[in-house]
Amino acid sequence: MKTYFVSDVHLGLQVNDPAGRERRFCRFLEGLPEDTDALYLMGDIWDFWYEYRDVVPKGYVRVFAALQALMDRGVKVFFFQGNHDVWTYSYFEELGMKRLVQPYVAEIGGRRFCLGHGDGLGPVPSGYRFLRGVFHSRVLQFLFSTLHPWIAFRLGNGWSRHNRLARREEYVFRGADEPLCKFAEEFSAGNGVDYFIFGHYHADVHMTLSSGAELYVLKDWMSSSPYICVSHSADGASFEIIRG
Repeated sequence: MKTYFVSDVHLGLQVNDPAGRERRFCRFLEGLPEDTDALYLMGDIWDFWYEYRDVVPKGYVRVFAALQALMDRGVKVFFFQGNHDVWTYSYFEELGMKRLVQPYVAEIGGRRFCLGHGDGLGPVPSGYRFLRGVFHSRVLQFLFSTLHPWIAFRLGNGWSRHNRLARREEYVFRGADEPLCKFAEEFSAGNGVDYFIFGHYHADVHMTLSSGAELYVLKDWMSSSPYICVSHSADGASFEIIRG
């Protein structure tokens, strides 16, 4: 069986051929092999997503069709909210996906995985923690929902264009100094985690922590199509992590 992980596709961001990026993502979904057991969407699949109770953003028909085809095959599709697509409420679940809340611990192939988007984990700066609290505030989400979609989506897409991907800034992952690494070191000590997989940092990372656990961070899809595949037997006798 195979379990796939993908993060930070940023569908809709007007950088590096957005239509081509959507086609690449659809080809990835449509190309998942028959022995695929599960797919984890690790957050920021959309660059800006906001759904009203009765209205969802237009477009992305091929993406949803590909996801629906996977679920019709029996593939389990899980998703985490990222900091760009945090405003998902029920639509994805209605399609058959299951929302998970980070840090989420899952057993895959007899190993323990800690999963999430990665934002807000560890000792992050207070400014970012405040901003994340604003985005997750039920009161402020309700107030935003009172805006007409014409206004709301122009505000949301305008904010989206100011992220570091739009400014073409390459993030330099600082290794053990990163809040995510500090979180993983502390979390692995008391939870027996073998592997951590996150997104958010837009960096290709694989490092071994002092506990012996391994940390993976998925890069974004701006110029390539990165993913992680865990290939395993049902009894855990065979196990392999493949980075695509």
